[in-house]
Amino acid sequence: MRHKAPRWALLNVLLALSFALYAQEKIEYLPYGNMDSWTVRYIKESLLLGGNTHTLYVVAKTDTIRKNKPYPYDSDNSPWGTSNAYAKVCGVEKAAVSVTPERRGNGYCCRLETTLQTVTAIGIDLKALATGSLFTGALLDPMTLEGCKVPMKTIDMGIPFTKRPSALMLDYKAIIKQNSAMVRATGSTKVTQIEGRDEGEIILLLQHRWEDADGNIFAYRVGTASERITKSISEWHNNHRLPIRYGDITLHSDYRSWEKLTKNRFMARNSKGKMVPVQEVDYKADATPTHLILQISAGCQEAFTGCPGNVVWCDNIRLAY
Repeated sequence: MRHKAPRWALLNVLLALSFALYAQEKIEYLPYGNMDSWTVRYIKESLLLGGNTHTLYVVAKTDTIRKNKPYPYDSDNSPWGTSNAYAKVCGVEKAAVSVTPERRGNGYCCRLETTLQTVTAIGIDLKALATGSLFTGALLDPMTLEGCKVPMKTIDMGIPFTKRPSALMLDYKAIIKQNSAMVRATGSTKVTQIEGRDEGEIILLLQHRWEDADGNIFAYRVGTASERITKSISEWHNNHRLPIRYGDITLHSDYRSWEKLTKNRFMARNSKGKMVPVQEVDYKADATPTHLILQISAGCQEAFTGCPGNVVWCDNIRLAY
């Protein structure tokens, strides 16, 4: 007569297998992914706008820059850009802050906030909505008039990357306004209310890119991980894990419409030095990645549209293999 194994014995076997798999997993921080090191930039605005000095922050080596000059993204190995902007239009210089470091224990985390910013020029209040965003890539500054109108044209999105991680891991918390209307403010005197609601967003794309003879950039989508933060989370959600799904994301039961292939959402600098759209043409699970796009934002809407007061904090950004 055969005897069934006790339930506790089966449980011990499962636990042992789980621990063995966990022990084999490798965790790697992205450079500066612990959010404890920041470069501080002091930008003095033009007298026309009041002549105030604003502080812009970059997730990078600990340093201080006291001049109104472009940020040297190639000066260290930081992969991070932010939505903090320094603009110079017709000789008028302006700074906008939506990303800041914030104390967390003995170190820091990154605070991303959606704000309705007001600029007073010649007695006229101009309003623009800025969504706090942290991303792999570079915000090319100072922004010109074209960049102020279409911010994505100034963001060189993505960094060189050839690995195949299994998951994105991070700590986060959030304030997501449940009953507040969205607004659209593009830098004029007008603020328009928009129907719908805004949510925080985490998105990771692994791409295999190439460039044609005319400088157009195309890409296969190799891997995808994403999440919308739909409600406030008052306590830190540590070691949050987003599995990276390889290949055609539309075949997965948990596919969401915002994970579709992108044609004009992200831009990058081509070999000729020109900013062009990264056009995803298909999914290809077995392609070797060439670039990593990772973006964490306090909102998921288009530029200048969102919910003021939405905040996402993030920390300890790493990849599992």
